[in-house]
Amino acid sequence: MIKNIPFSEQPRERLITKGVAHLSNSELLAILIRTGSIKRNAIDIGAEIISSCNDDLSILGELTMEELCKFEGVGESKACQLLASIELGKRLRQVKPLRNIRMSSPSEVVGFFYAELADSKVEKFITVFLNTKNEVINWEVISIGSLNASIVHPREVFNRAIKRNAASLIAVHNHPSGHIDPSKEDVNITKRLFEAGQLIGIPLIDHIIIGKEKYYSFKEENQL
Repeated sequence: MIKNIPFSEQPRERLITKGVAHLSNSELLAILIRTGSIKRNAIDIGAEIISSCNDDLSILGELTMEELCKFEGVGESKACQLLASIELGKRLRQVKPLRNIRMSSPSEVVGFFYAELADSKVEKFITVFLNTKNEVINWEVISIGSLNASIVHPREVFNRAIKRNAASLIAVHNHPSGHIDPSKEDVNITKRLFEAGQLIGIPLIDHIIIGKEKYYSFKEENQL
C-alpha cells in the first residue's frame, strides 16, 4: 500500500512539494489511479501499465477500456479516469495559438495537423478557415469516421465558413491505413467542395490527405 511509503515520497505529496514535472510517468498514473488492490499499491499498478507500453506514452494513449481493465486493481471506474485524462491531454496538445498562423503551402498545413492526424486510428475530416492573407481564422473537425458524401456536405462546410467570414478554406483528412492515395470518395468530396466554393465565392484552395510520414495534396497534384 502507498501508506507504507514514507509520506514525503508519496506521489501526491511529491507533486505538492516538488511540482508535477518532477514525477515519473508511473507516479502520475498512480495519482490518477488513487488506490490499489489488496496485493498492489497504485504506484505498482502505474508502473506495470507503463512497462507494458515499453515506456512509450504514444502506446499508452491508444489503450482501450478493455485493455486497461486487464491490469489487476483497475476496474471500469479507474479505467474511465485514465481514459478521460489521456483524452484531455490529447486535446490540450492539439490546442495551438491561431494568431498569425499562415497556411500558404501544403507543408505548412501538414506541419500543423500532423501530430493530431498521422497516428489517429479513425478518419477525421477537418476544415481550415482562412482570411485574405491565408492566415488561420479557425479550424473545425467536420466528421469522424469513414468519409462519405452524406457526412461531409458542402452546405455544412460553407455555412461555417460564412459565419467565420472566411475568404478561403482548406480541407484536411487522414487515412488511418497510412496510405495517401485518394479514394473515389475523396475525389468526389473534393469536387463537390470545390464547385460549391466557386459558386459561393469562398474557394477550396487545397484538400490534403495525411498518412504515415507523407501526404497527398490535390493542389500539388494539379487536381484542383
